[in-house]
Amino acid sequence: MLGRERRGNRISPAQRRRIIELVAQGLKNGDVARELGTTEHVVKNCLRAIYDELGLWNRVELALWYEARQRERVREARADGKVA
Repeated sequence: MLGRERRGNRISPAQRRRIIELVAQGLKNGDVARELGTTEHVVKNCLRAIYDELGLWNRVELALWYEARQRERVREARADGKVA
Protein backbone atom coordinates (compact mmCIF):
# COMPACT_ATOMS: atom_id res chain seq x y z
CA MET A 1 0.00 0.00 0.00
CA LEU A 2 2.82 2.38 0.79
CA GLY A 3 4.07 2.14 -2.80
CA ARG A 4 0.72 3.21 -4.15
CA GLU A 5 0.54 6.15 -1.80
CA ARG A 6 3.96 7.34 -2.92
CA ARG A 7 3.44 6.98 -6.67
CA GLY A 8 2.77 10.18 -8.56
CA ASN A 9 3.04 12.48 -5.56
CA ARG A 10 6.09 14.40 -6.80
CA ILE A 11 4.01 16.67 -8.96
CA SER A 12 1.23 19.12 -8.32
CA PRO A 13 -2.43 18.54 -9.17
CA ALA A 14 -2.07 21.08 -11.99
CA GLN A 15 0.81 19.07 -13.44
CA ARG A 16 -1.24 15.87 -13.13
CA ARG A 17 -4.00 17.51 -15.17
CA ARG A 18 -1.42 18.66 -17.71
CA ILE A 19 -0.02 15.12 -17.99
CA ILE A 20 -3.52 13.83 -18.73
CA GLU A 21 -4.04 16.55 -21.36
CA LEU A 22 -0.72 15.83 -23.06
CA VAL A 23 -1.26 12.07 -23.06
CA ALA A 24 -4.72 12.64 -24.56
CA GLN A 25 -3.02 14.66 -27.31
CA GLY A 26 -0.86 11.64 -28.08
CA LEU A 27 2.47 12.67 -26.57
CA LYS A 28 4.85 9.97 -25.37
CA ASN A 29 6.09 9.92 -21.77
CA GLY A 30 9.45 11.43 -22.72
CA ASP A 31 7.76 14.30 -24.56
CA VAL A 32 5.43 14.90 -21.63
CA ALA A 33 8.41 14.97 -19.27
CA ARG A 34 10.24 17.53 -21.42
CA GLU A 35 7.11 19.69 -21.60
CA LEU A 36 6.81 19.69 -17.80
CA GLY A 37 10.52 19.90 -17.04
CA THR A 38 10.60 16.61 -15.16
CA THR A 39 11.80 13.08 -15.83
CA GLU A 40 10.15 10.33 -17.81
CA HIS A 41 10.27 8.18 -14.66
CA VAL A 42 8.16 10.71 -12.73
CA VAL A 43 5.64 10.88 -15.59
CA LYS A 44 5.43 7.08 -15.77
CA ASN A 45 4.85 6.78 -12.03
CA CYS A 46 2.25 9.53 -12.10
CA LEU A 47 0.42 7.78 -14.94
CA ARG A 48 0.38 4.54 -12.95
CA ALA A 49 -1.18 6.39 -10.03
CA ILE A 50 -3.74 8.04 -12.33
CA TYR A 51 -4.64 4.69 -13.90
CA ASP A 52 -5.09 3.15 -10.44
CA GLU A 53 -7.17 6.07 -9.22
CA LEU A 54 -9.48 6.08 -12.25
CA GLY A 55 -9.63 2.31 -12.69
CA LEU A 56 -8.00 2.47 -16.12
CA TRP A 57 -5.46 0.16 -17.74
CA ASN A 58 -3.58 2.31 -20.25
CA ARG A 59 -3.07 5.65 -21.98
CA VAL A 60 -5.73 4.92 -24.63
CA GLU A 61 -8.35 4.50 -21.91
CA LEU A 62 -7.03 7.66 -20.24
CA ALA A 63 -7.33 9.62 -23.49
CA LEU A 64 -10.90 8.38 -23.99
CA TRP A 65 -11.74 9.25 -20.36
CA TYR A 66 -10.31 12.74 -20.84
CA GLU A 67 -12.23 13.37 -24.06
CA ALA A 68 -15.48 12.23 -22.44
CA ARG A 69 -14.89 14.69 -19.56
CA GLN A 70 -14.21 17.49 -22.04
CA ARG A 71 -17.46 16.81 -23.92
CA GLU A 72 -19.32 16.69 -20.61
CA ARG A 73 -17.93 20.10 -19.62
CA VAL A 74 -19.00 21.62 -22.94
CA ARG A 75 -22.54 20.25 -22.52
CA GLU A 76 -22.73 21.63 -18.97
CA ALA A 77 -21.46 25.03 -20.11
CA ARG A 78 -24.08 25.12 -22.89
CA ALA A 79 -26.80 24.17 -20.43
CA ASP A 80 -25.68 27.01 -18.17
CA GLY A 81 -25.74 29.41 -21.12
CA LYS A 82 -21.97 30.02 -20.97
CA VAL A 83 -21.24 28.70 -24.47
CA ALA A 84 -23.22 29.37 -27.63
